[in-house]
Amino acid sequence: MILGIDVGGTHTDAVLLNGRFEVVASAKVLTNPENLIVSFREATSRILNGGDLKQLERIVLSTTMSTNAIVQNRVDRVGMILAGGPGLAPETLRINEDTRFISGYVSHRGLEAAGTDEREVRDAADSLKKKGIRHLGIVGKFSTRNPGLEQRIGDLVEGDFEHLSFGHRMSGNLNYPRRIATTYLNAAIWRVYNRFVEDILRFTAEIGTTAPVYILKADGGTSEISQSAKYPVGTILSGPAASIMGILSLTAGKEDAVALDIGGTTTDIALFADGVPLLEPFGVTIEGRKTLVRGLQTRSIGVAGDSRVRWEQGELRIGPEREGPAMAFGGPFPTPTDAMIVLGLTKIGDREKAVAAMDLLGGEANASPGETARIVFEKTCGLIADAVREILDEINNKPVYTIHEMLEGKIIEPKVLYVVGGPAEAMAPRLGELLGCRPGLPKHAEVANAVGAALARTTTEITLLADTEKKILTIVEEGIRQDIPGRFSRDDALFICREKLLERALKMGAREEDLIMEIIEDQEFNMVRGFYTTGKNIRIKAQIKPGLISPRKDGGTPS
Repeated sequence: MILGIDVGGTHTDAVLLNGRFEVVASAKVLTNPENLIVSFREATSRILNGGDLKQLERIVLSTTMSTNAIVQNRVDRVGMILAGGPGLAPETLRINEDTRFISGYVSHRGLEAAGTDEREVRDAADSLKKKGIRHLGIVGKFSTRNPGLEQRIGDLVEGDFEHLSFGHRMSGNLNYPRRIATTYLNAAIWRVYNRFVEDILRFTAEIGTTAPVYILKADGGTSEISQSAKYPVGTILSGPAASIMGILSLTAGKEDAVALDIGGTTTDIALFADGVPLLEPFGVTIEGRKTLVRGLQTRSIGVAGDSRVRWEQGELRIGPEREGPAMAFGGPFPTPTDAMIVLGLTKIGDREKAVAAMDLLGGEANASPGETARIVFEKTCGLIADAVREILDEINNKPVYTIHEMLEGKIIEPKVLYVVGGPAEAMAPRLGELLGCRPGLPKHAEVANAVGAALARTTTEITLLADTEKKILTIVEEGIRQDIPGRFSRDDALFICREKLLERALKMGAREEDLIMEIIEDQEFNMVRGFYTTGKNIRIKAQIKPGLISPRKDGGTPS
């Protein structure tokens, strides 16, 4: 049995799947944002119902916790020590008022072109400590080519801070500004995320299960939860990723498609190319910060079932705020959910309260509750459809990357619209009309995110760099830097890369038969001095493809 749990801004959903990946029980409860464990406990108690926990072989969570902490600025103050060297003006790299710049840098080949001054490092650290800062990010340019400078800075300040986040451990991809942002966010949410992990592990011990626990990452893959605590930034946008994986697991489409997850607080929008989700290969953006966190391509807008509806300067405004549930459920303001109840599109809540909500809203427009409900519903659907069209225009003007490959010259022309979430059934037909798509309502649409989380496979990637002139091999994600012979070849690099990727995936909790490895970058350059080749620069990048786990051959569920 597999337990999947998705914690959204409004509801926490839980599903229990059997060995054939059928939903045998599901639950939806209100999310307690101040204490997520309360939400976990309530949702799981409803579906486990005193069952035999020994049959529980896998628990997978998706959560908006990391994302919400960043969006709502409920993060720790972070000090940053940057060693960028020449090229970019320091002020263009300053990420906050607690950024300190020091000398020393690594060249693009991974050579330490200039060392750092120990006194500079101590002075920078002392100035941050005096401000009460307990979390530090350390980032050097080209640290992926040689992490030695970052590591020495870390050694100098070890013990002065609660936690150190190193830029070279965030990603094997190059991009110094993105690496700074990624390291900053990792440090900012480290404490709150690690506390969350401790609570989850305490909760699983409390319910008496020894099943492994995983968390869904931005790329639609999972990581063993204790491993994820080392790099919590990877869990941003976990919630939107869950909706994409849910639709992927509940449908078998091969067409271009739009996927909508309409919740109470936001609507998450994603696109599928030939039935495959799109990917942000260079890193997702959150709160305007471009990161190196590889993730599924999604967009969230503040228009959803419980968005506050009001008139402002003669114009009907919907969202982006959610200030409680619909008035039909005792909330303080009219919402699109109230409108849908009045129109008879859904039979939830207190209809009389929903009518009162539309009556209150319609007074300003001199419209009846029914007329007002129609106006609100049409406006809500129109805003979501406009956002989809805007995203399509953006996507179709740049290269299209899916979780499998880059599609040259691909223009996405959606034929089907998948809608999940609470208001899915009520809104899918009208949204399909507006977008010219065939509406599809997957089975278990109301808990699709939890299903997607439950069935996502473990993913990861590594980057191998080999300089045969200097006889050095580096795998930054694993902190590996080792000597190699001068006759080291590309085939040697490929062998080591696959071996280390497999080791990393298994350490993150993967099952070997679920792993589909692929090489996503393979480059080899001759290094020439004068008229002679002095060595090779080899760069190999490999990943475990995102996707869904497969049932065991014996009919049981995977661990």
